[in-house]
Formats: sequence, C-alpha cells, structure tokens
Amino acid sequence: MAAFDRLLFVIFMVFLTISFNEVLASDPDMLQDICVADLTGKPKVNGFICKENATANDFFTTVLGTPGATNNKQGSAVTAANVMQIPGLNTLGVSLARIDYAPDGLNPPHTHPRGTEIVFVLEGELDVGFITTENVFISKTIKKGEVFVFPRGLVHFQKNNGKVPAAVIAAFNSQLPGTQSIAVTLFTSTPPVPDNVLAKAFQISVEEVMKIESNLAPKK
Repeated sequence: MAAFDRLLFVIFMVFLTISFNEVLASDPDMLQDICVADLTGKPKVNGFICKENATANDFFTTVLGTPGATNNKQGSAVTAANVMQIPGLNTLGVSLARIDYAPDGLNPPHTHPRGTEIVFVLEGELDVGFITTENVFISKTIKKGEVFVFPRGLVHFQKNNGKVPAAVIAAFNSQLPGTQSIAVTLFTSTPPVPDNVLAKAFQISVEEVMKIESNLAPKK
C-alpha cells in the first residue's frame, strides 16, 4: 500500500472511530425541529413516533418542584422528568430527575445503561461514588451547590449520611436513560434468576438468597 493510500486509510479509520463514538455517546440526533412522543402510538420504534398537533404542555412539567416521599426502606425518592413525563423530549437526547434523601437515606447502587448522569446538589450533603470496569471505586462527599458526574453504564450510588434531608437535580444525555437497581434487578426479576445462580455468585446459601428476595419483593 502506497504512503498516500495508507494515509487515506488512517484518516478514514479515525473518522469512522469518531463517528462511531458519537453514535454511542448519547441518543441519536433528531431529524426535525420537534417530534413530540405519541406514548400510545404504534408501531413501537427506537424511541417514539411523532404525534400531530404539538402544544406547549408537551414541553412542560411541574413534577420536579415537589420533593419526593422518602418514607420508604431506602429513605430516598426519584422523581423523573424524562420523555414519559415530557413527550416533547422525544429525539432531543436530554432529561432530568429530582432525587430526595431522608437523613441516612440511600439511592442504592444502580446503573443507567443509556445515559451519563450529572447531579447538582440543591441542599444537604451526600457521599457519592461509582465503580469503574477495572473495579476501582471513585468517591467524594458533595454539598449544596456542587456537581458530580456518573459515567454512563457504571454502577453508582448516593448516600445521605447527614442529619438533615438532602436533594439533587440530575441531568442525563438521554431522553430515557433507564435504571437498573443492582439488588432489585438480580433478586426480583420476572421470571426470577435461579436461586442457585445467585447463591454461587454471592457465595451465600440458597436460604439466604430466598431471604433477600423476600425482603426486596414489592409489597402487594
């Protein structure tokens, strides 16, 4: 291969890599000004089909103005403002959430498979952290007015070790970043993960697995 041909090949591969990374970085780019989600429309696509006759309310919500109820086992509440609450976010590649924490409250270890998360502390103080794919734990204590980033797909958490409530606003580079809570995903899936698989993975007994499943099962 001639030197010039090799140069063209390298340029092409660099361009291909950059383009590929941009595709993976967030939601696909929109192809029109707006595409308000028809949440009940068919057929289902990668996102939602566009509805006709958009209104201002399709781009509006008040859900983040009210603190979530934290009187639960974890002592935390996540209030989403994604495409399911704001249909106008469809194809725009962004969304928000509000997370409230009671004293000693925890937003337990979880991942967002489709989005990077950045949080801004509204009040209180939190211990936060994420784990890299090399099993390195990166953590910090953040307080009112400070920002922390959780990279896409990595396991992370927030814990309020203070004596007063805390709250953050979280932003995502996805209209619907998705959430997989590690414990709930593994121990309460439908159909369930076999108990012997979980017992071997966590090096505990099947009886202990069943106890965890019982503790995490949604109340009927």
